[in-house]
Amino acid sequence: MARPTEPEKRAALARDAVAVLQRDGVDVPIAQLADALGVKRPTLLYHFPSRSHIVECALEELLVEQWKFVSAKVERESHPIDRLFAHARAVHEFHRGKEARLVFLTQALAATAGVRLSEIVSRAAMVFESSRKANADRIRQGIRDGIVAPCDADALVQLVRAVIDGLMLQRVTERVALAPIHDVLWQHVLAPLKVVPPPGAVECP
Repeated sequence: MARPTEPEKRAALARDAVAVLQRDGVDVPIAQLADALGVKRPTLLYHFPSRSHIVECALEELLVEQWKFVSAKVERESHPIDRLFAHARAVHEFHRGKEARLVFLTQALAATAGVRLSEIVSRAAMVFESSRKANADRIRQGIRDGIVAPCDADALVQLVRAVIDGLMLQRVTERVALAPIHDVLWQHVLAPLKVVPPPGAVECP
């Protein structure tokens, strides 16, 4: 078995450190954190100059894993409405049972990042914005092709995003069941937007 690379070691250290922070609090002394991880304080500070760097690394790794998982699910679908619904379900499937970790990471980042917070948030927003734009563009193309009913594509994507984020939080605070909400989202919001072209219809190029 190949030895883990330095980035892999750093990511594993971040994951373990976040587990300690989640258990003992984000203000745990660095020396105590290093002891809990079985490493020297200088070693921990070499990889992570501050707690915010730990949280940022762990959050980035989690979101990359999420992106790979969700992308694989979405790419199985061709219709833009099916892809949007698959995206929502895949995000919830990826985090099912682990929603508290994502919520903790985002809250911990806000608590520890300080002056770096706006930079980190802006960088993350750019990544997610490109994904939302791609979803909206596919829906607009579907409207032109006659397979999606006319609608505000940007508003629809934002609505689904709100459902994704809201249910993540509710899973932590209330343990709500996802399936009934997914059913309502599909049956009353998304499915009615799918248009079946008449036989022999030619889609727009």
